[in-house]
Amino acid sequence: MAQPLMVHLPAPRVLIRQAGKHLLEATLVPLVLFYAVLTTAGLDGALFAALGWSFAALGFRVVLRKPVPAVLLLTTLLLVARTLVSLYTGSVFLYFLQPTLQNFLIAFVLLATAAFERPFIAKLADDFCAFPTSFSGHPHVQRFFRRVSLLWALVFTTNGAATLWMLARETLGNFLVVSTAGSWTVVAVAAFGSLWWFRRALRDHNIHLRLGPPPAIATAGT
Repeated sequence: MAQPLMVHLPAPRVLIRQAGKHLLEATLVPLVLFYAVLTTAGLDGALFAALGWSFAALGFRVVLRKPVPAVLLLTTLLLVARTLVSLYTGSVFLYFLQPTLQNFLIAFVLLATAAFERPFIAKLADDFCAFPTSFSGHPHVQRFFRRVSLLWALVFTTNGAATLWMLARETLGNFLVVSTAGSWTVVAVAAFGSLWWFRRALRDHNIHLRLGPPPAIATAGT
């Protein structure tokens, strides 16, 4: 019988801290900046404040030669498109309509890359937990990411439909609070569900995940 493969991932607090850092940098800070500046300096100021933050975060990593998270690159590119459309139209509604519709675009990308050896969802997963190359290239791991792409396509489609409905009904302030809290809740539930599924799927193939560093091996004479 084959020996089980044990893979150690970072401790939960490390994973949560890393995920929170990326989400804060790429989504929450630009959103808070936009709304804060909108109430004091108007739409144009708000657009440039949010975009300026994303460019600064991106530029900081490039200058220091640090890895650029896929989620930061994706949100910055989308923010450029949102800003250009809003500057041209002068519409706050269109500014928030675009990310709502972008949920459907991301869902499409997830579905379109699901059959690839390394789907888009696997690249996003590296932002929150970088797997060893030998592990991420394992056939069962690749098969899992192809399957979980379908789950996350459903998550983004649900988020898109829900935020589109709220955008049409709520005031801007209520929309920002409710849609942000709702979206993050759905994403958090899906993330924990994906992790449970990941561990369960790999355990069926004698691959075991452990959160936290491997135990220290005592040396002789200690």
